[in-house]
Amino acid sequence: MARSPLGALESAVMNPKTLLFLALALVTVWFLTARWWQVRAARPAGRSTDDPPATGFHAVVGFVMCFFDTLGIGNFATTTSMFKLRHSVRDEWIPGTLNVAYTLPTVAQAFIYISIVRVDFLTLVTMIGASVAGAWLGAGVVARWPRMKIQVGMGFALLAAAAVMLLTQLQLVPVGGLALALRGPTLIAGLVGNFALGALMTLGIGLYAPCLILVSLLGMDPRAAFPIMMGSCAFLMPIAGMRFIRAGSYSLRASVVLALCMRRGRCSSRRSWSEGKQCPMFNDQCSMII
Repeated sequence: MARSPLGALESAVMNPKTLLFLALALVTVWFLTARWWQVRAARPAGRSTDDPPATGFHAVVGFVMCFFDTLGIGNFATTTSMFKLRHSVRDEWIPGTLNVAYTLPTVAQAFIYISIVRVDFLTLVTMIGASVAGAWLGAGVVARWPRMKIQVGMGFALLAAAAVMLLTQLQLVPVGGLALALRGPTLIAGLVGNFALGALMTLGIGLYAPCLILVSLLGMDPRAAFPIMMGSCAFLMPIAGMRFIRAGSYSLRASVVLALCMRRGRCSSRRSWSEGKQCPMFNDQCSMII
């Protein structure tokens, strides 16, 4: 017997993933609205604390880095390298600029991967919650740090991430199992790990590759990491980004240019996905180690 349209709608609304998507949509709308008001408030105030314009350079960075990000190569470490190479964004503003600029494409990725990749819902939601909590606390601290502390923090965090990735490439750590869920001690370990990774996101260290390593170490199927890591970033980046915006600890010009140009990069990378040209995450790990 066919279900009525009302029954089908009720079933869809009560689906846990639907509720998660609704929550993500609300967070995204809140971020866009709050950011728009912040930008409007900055204009009449004549915000002078911004870096010199580098529109062309940031446009190229936004396009290229988001192109490779969708193919499996993270954009936080690579974008940080470009900023420092050109000195286009001051060091203390790099974490905030990354979190603000790359929010929207990360939200789009989260919708896609949560929809198509199987993973236990309880594991997914709790891991996302842990990363958001870490980012909320971390952003409040990092936004008030002076340049030297941020430089030292970013250096140590990158070295730690590079060490773990190097061990993975040398096959000195487990490469994952078949589990789609975490329970008991492994779930607690995952929550603690993702809390720490959420805090590191506010230092400008990408969460994707470290989160993939984390869930693999805990015995999960590496494919299950994709909705976890992208869902985590999609929820934590608007919240952390807003704390950076309110503290004025980001480059307004760079974040706007990156946000506008990344859409083209995403569209081009999706065509490469459809043609089967998937780049291995090994390239991102090598770039971070270098």
